[in-house]
Amino acid sequence: MIAAAFLRSYLPEASLPRYQEHSGMTSGFLRGDEHFLWNEPVTDDAYSVVWVNETYVCPRHSRLRMLEGVLAFSNAFPNAGLIPEPELVSASTRLEQLRSVSGSMRSYILTSPWHVPIRWFAAFLHDERELYHRDGVMSLRYRASLGDAQDRVERAVKVVDGAGLDDGIVGQIRALESWLQAFPADGMLELDYALVGEQFSEGDLVLDESAADTAASLLALEQGNYEEAATFYGNMVRRWGRFQALAFAN
Repeated sequence: MIAAAFLRSYLPEASLPRYQEHSGMTSGFLRGDEHFLWNEPVTDDAYSVVWVNETYVCPRHSRLRMLEGVLAFSNAFPNAGLIPEPELVSASTRLEQLRSVSGSMRSYILTSPWHVPIRWFAAFLHDERELYHRDGVMSLRYRASLGDAQDRVERAVKVVDGAGLDDGIVGQIRALESWLQAFPADGMLELDYALVGEQFSEGDLVLDESAADTAASLLALEQGNYEEAATFYGNMVRRWGRFQALAFAN
């Protein structure tokens, strides 16, 4: 199974249609066809959590996310030739059909294999982290109000853009900003290390300061202290670089 981290947008339960509550992944669950494998059920259910004494819901929309993933992969690697053109056309057609059923249907979940993208940490503060156990193994998550997360990522875009960083870096953070802005501010945003957390020792998870290092790097950039910004960013690269490389390994 590929370890993956998740960024999930939750909305107050009362603001969404009623969804069946997701009961969790089945151990060893695997499906496939002639082109793809996936280990996530495709039932149209939702995650449900209680946060700050209120119930929040995150629809999984797994079919939608799978189709978006196929097209995103093709756009990112247009010359790879791994997905036949008829399959891409079919995926695009099916995606439009799903969206036409409900104009409000969108992906509430972003997925990252093997690592947490550094830009995700811009949405959180260090004291919003929480250690937890899944199947007896420690992992880590952050939770914040969507309004706070939107404001923080908007600021991050302004900081990196103002610092004259590479357009590719700025563009990735802008894409995150655009995704977040599609949700109302009264929701909750969760960054879940999930199985990615198992790649760290418990001691490393306890001492993980990824959100703090990201915030410190952005503050230093904002103040024009590029050397200090590079130091904090370097901490992030050392922590996550080897796991990020797994996403591109053959």
